[in-house]
Amino acid sequence: MAKKILITGAGGFIGSHLTELCVEAGYEVRAFLRYNSKNQWGWLEESKCKNDVEVIAGDIRDFDSVAGAMKGCGAVFHLAALIGIPYSYVSPLAYIKTNVEGTYNVLQAAKEFGLGNVLITSTSETYGTARNIPIDENHPLVGQSPYSASKISADQLAISYFRSFDTPVKIVRPFNAYGPRQSARAVIPTIVTQILSGRKELALGNVHPTRDLTFVRDTASAFIEIFKSDRLFGEIVNVGTNQEISIKELAGTIAGLMKADISIATEGRRVRPDKSEVDRLRCDNSKILARTGWKPRTDLKKGLRETISWLKKHLESYKPGIYNV
Repeated sequence: MAKKILITGAGGFIGSHLTELCVEAGYEVRAFLRYNSKNQWGWLEESKCKNDVEVIAGDIRDFDSVAGAMKGCGAVFHLAALIGIPYSYVSPLAYIKTNVEGTYNVLQAAKEFGLGNVLITSTSETYGTARNIPIDENHPLVGQSPYSASKISADQLAISYFRSFDTPVKIVRPFNAYGPRQSARAVIPTIVTQILSGRKELALGNVHPTRDLTFVRDTASAFIEIFKSDRLFGEIVNVGTNQEISIKELAGTIAGLMKADISIATEGRRVRPDKSEVDRLRCDNSKILARTGWKPRTDLKKGLRETISWLKKHLESYKPGIYNV
């Protein structure tokens, strides 16, 4: 096993939880964060493991800083990415530079340094709307947004490095993660913070699509289990619960937990273009269940309660009245 793990995007939503779990598991962690003039570490600023990781600031789009951060590591968990789907309609090129070129930088540096384990973070958005349910790893890939297209490109580049150079790549493909620290543009923080701010009529986008929701710490623990497996090199591995819920049902569940009486108004600017909307996602998680010791441990209501509690304490960090692209 690697003595030192590099985690790119370590200050982000999933990355910060993964960093904490790796430290708790006894791994030596180097956290790669995007450089900023204030030396802010994202969600690691309030993390209990803040003083137990080596932090390096750089830019995933910059090969030199990526290679410098990777030197001396035995493995990399690559999570740094642009993930907001709405902004990918505004600037597709930003997603190509960050998600495709950034992944190239990680793969090339890992190849040059001979790392023993390279985990690349994918997304269920690469599948597009489900053609069969549940969705297994052989489902066709459809770029229904510039974001998903950039992730398909990055995944295929990673597989090419495995096939061409024997780079020990594993593709981790999470379905929709949720939980504490999630960005304001995600649907669960959008619903919860609007209710917390006193709104009775929630402004949402399309409420009919279904999603497979996994609590963030379960998602993070999947990375570690996939990392430990010797059976998954060159493989794509779904991470999800094999359950689905519509956005409308989700809003109702959250309102019930918060004892709120709500209605929903569809706001046009929050709705994806018709051919770009992913209507249904539900994960076939049989591969990860069969080949690792992972299983989801947090049911939806328990995870939502913890998320609501956390958002109550951090409401000032969100702007419920402003749509965040």
